Amino acid sequence: MNAAAAHTPDSRYAWIRLVISLVLAVVGGIGLWLSVVVLPTIQAEFGVDRAGASLPYTATFIGFAAGGFIMGRVADRFGIIVPVSIAAVSLCAGFFLAAMSQSYWQFVVVQAVLIGCFGSAATFGPLVADTSQWFLKRRGIAVAIVASGNYIAGTLWPPAMQAAIQSYGWRTTYMAIGIICVVVMLPLAQFLRRRPHFDDTASPASRATGQKGGLLPKHPLLFPALVLAGLSCCVAMSMPQVHIVAYCADLGYGPARGAEMLSIMLGFGVVSRLASGLIADKIGGLATLIAGSFLQMLALLFYIPFDGLTSLYIVSAVFGLSQGGIVPSYALIIRDHFPAREAGSRISTVLTATVLGMALGGWLSGEIYDWTGSYTLAFLNGVAWNVLNLSIALWILYIRTPRKPVAMATA
Repeated sequence: MNAAAAHTPDSRYAWIRLVISLVLAVVGGIGLWLSVVVLPTIQAEFGVDRAGASLPYTATFIGFAAGGFIMGRVADRFGIIVPVSIAAVSLCAGFFLAAMSQSYWQFVVVQAVLIGCFGSAATFGPLVADTSQWFLKRRGIAVAIVASGNYIAGTLWPPAMQAAIQSYGWRTTYMAIGIICVVVMLPLAQFLRRRPHFDDTASPASRATGQKGGLLPKHPLLFPALVLAGLSCCVAMSMPQVHIVAYCADLGYGPARGAEMLSIMLGFGVVSRLASGLIADKIGGLATLIAGSFLQMLALLFYIPFDGLTSLYIVSAVFGLSQGGIVPSYALIIRDHFPAREAGSRISTVLTATVLGMALGGWLSGEIYDWTGSYTLAFLNGVAWNVLNLSIALWILYIRTPRKPVAMATA
């Protein structure tokens, strides 16, 4: 096999890159979830209300959103190795500085800038876009695998971090995580030097509708619609993910139970994400998005009547199974309709919208709780945003479905 053939889409080299990208996503994803685990601790440490304790998470995701767009552009120009290397150093510095914060606002700024923007952001959207360039036949499962990195991070890190915080304190735990990030990520980034192959072709599953080759036709409002869809689905998605620990504490089950539920939720999210990737390779990204959006809406509704301990474990598992495949679907839809050389910026932009949705939803749910003293309306707010997402997905299906010509009536 010659060198050119060895580095084509779906090759052995592409799968090796995928494994490395997944490890980077899992390690880098800790920046997103540690602020959720320490939410009750931060509330007590700095004397803020529930919305204030949610703000570090929101700030992290705002920084993560901005960083996704910035790092996506950097990756398009210099290759993925540059943003990932920056992320390794930034995460290490960020966790150390956060651990040394003497005020609430110092902690919030460090979370937003170093941990969110220049840290974890490079390990999501840019890595997903880079991976999509190396696969065609197996693009769905490949994108799903690397996009599972932040879910795997959310599954593995919270219980371990909760135990570490209880044993050593949150500041020492932050410093230890900073060391792990730079030691693991910086060497692995060196294996991603090769630039991707560009191929303007929709996936075989999407072309099965009748498109013989190349990209699928697109509507001028398609990209703005995808941005809004990404925002709305993640406002809904953030409600359980951000507040499950605090919700369990309010119900008297304790934050440790909430951390376990978050781990279960994200663990089943990994299962869902991988299964959705396999399904997307059969039915396409858009159909996968519609199915996931509908199931997530149902799972959100289940949280309202079922608040017993066992019920919450079950509903959290159901929620994880329902929503894992939603976000990767956007990358697949973009690759079906837009040129490959625009993948980095377009995928990062839509995934940035999903991150903004998580940030908005996390903060908004905290505000609704502070206004009402209950999470019931916060869950209903999530359902309303989910309805918007599902409506957009169905509209895209409508505009993409070929229309049969209407026969003119003869006199």
